[in-house]
Amino acid sequence: MKRGLIAAVLLATPAGVGAQVLARAPSVQTPPLAQTSPAAIASDPVKARPRHNHTPGDPIEGVNRGLFSVHQFLDRIFFRPVAMAYKAVVPKVVRTGVRHVISNLTEPVVFLNDVLQLKPKRAVRTFGRFTINTVLGVGGVIDVAKGEKLPHRDNGFGNTLGRYGVGPGPYLFIPLIGPTDFRDLIGGQADGGILPLAVGDPFNRTAFVLPYIALDGLDQRVESDGDLKALLSGAADPYATLRSVYLQSRAAEVAEVRHGKTGGALDDPLVDPEAPTDEAVSSAQPDVFDTTPTDPEPNPKP
Repeated sequence: MKRGLIAAVLLATPAGVGAQVLARAPSVQTPPLAQTSPAAIASDPVKARPRHNHTPGDPIEGVNRGLFSVHQFLDRIFFRPVAMAYKAVVPKVVRTGVRHVISNLTEPVVFLNDVLQLKPKRAVRTFGRFTINTVLGVGGVIDVAKGEKLPHRDNGFGNTLGRYGVGPGPYLFIPLIGPTDFRDLIGGQADGGILPLAVGDPFNRTAFVLPYIALDGLDQRVESDGDLKALLSGAADPYATLRSVYLQSRAAEVAEVRHGKTGGALDDPLVDPEAPTDEAVSSAQPDVFDTTPTDPEPNPKP
């Protein structure tokens, strides 16, 4: 249910991949610092840093990195070329209309999760948006509600679980899905089953589901291409950069649902967590990069 960069990172590549995401991620195996010469540290401080078997919150980092490389390969040879062909062949106005229809079909899921999260005002606004766009927007082809100050908001069962204190669990990277965690993986499955179970036909038909997934994936891949290039271009470790953005974004979203706050500003997503610094070169000390996917707690009241 996450659109934009992170949602673009969650389908055929909404865990979206940009040009640099297609490059193979660097190996996590590097020489221990104690066995690395000063000359090596000065010439390549990133490789000179000691690394643990995995980063906190990413217990199967080795497996995830391997799957990330598979995802990059598939994107390079298939997903991105097909998405760019879709962009070249299908007029923008048609692609925009398809995107609006797909977004409109997610509004009942957003509404249900608004209710489950005990957010009645949000639920009313979501219901209003869905009604306006379905009736006046020709089934959602035209986003009329946005002009009425009712923009689309992403929400899903992953947020609902977080709202009631369920932790994110381990970080995962799954080809064709992208970056996720165990909570969002379960939440996404629940979101995807709502319309097929509650409405049935045509949402439970393969003839509907496959084109729906394909069009949504192609559109998200096209829309995320520029953002992914900006995010990952030149990154010393594309895998770590994407993981950092995902975990920070999801922690902020869940904090907003739980406490009405984002829990503070996120780190600059364009700053590569593995990039060398002058301090790293001079002191040869490992950077502290904690990506433990814990939801921020609210600030204590004075």
